[in-house]
Amino acid sequence: MAKSVTVDKRENEKKRLARRAEKQKKKEEKKLSGKVSTFDDMIAYVDENGMITSTPPTDNIEKQEIKQEDIVISTPKREKEAPAILRGKVDFFNSSKGYGFIKDLSGNEKFFFHVNNVLTDISENDIVTFELERGVRGMNAVNISLESKLQENNSPD
Repeated sequence: MAKSVTVDKRENEKKRLARRAEKQKKKEEKKLSGKVSTFDDMIAYVDENGMITSTPPTDNIEKQEIKQEDIVISTPKREKEAPAILRGKVDFFNSSKGYGFIKDLSGNEKFFFHVNNVLTDISENDIVTFELERGVRGMNAVNISLESKLQENNSPD
């Protein structure tokens, strides 16, 4: 008994033959258009300014002598910056767990702090001064000290 060819197999065979014919047609059109690219057409050159061109560089370019000591490979060292002292309000403070958050007065950002970075006794709603330091999960407040003992009990937020 001969195996019967399913409809799906016939459809797939028709599609495959159509793709092959289309590919052959495109190949013939490309030959007729005269746009056959050679290896020399595909080469690109870089001039002395770093621009890509299709023409090779000329040999009469004036070359400049560079001393080995003038070449800098590493990134320049960053100069020491004075840490910026910011002002903020203690938004949340859990003294039993030893952490809290300070809301920056100049913006709406909140910064995490740990009780080890607090220089004086603080509580919620205190206005404090602090510096920022990059931590594992973002910027952390460090060197936190009490600016004034004024409580903002009647603040709108």
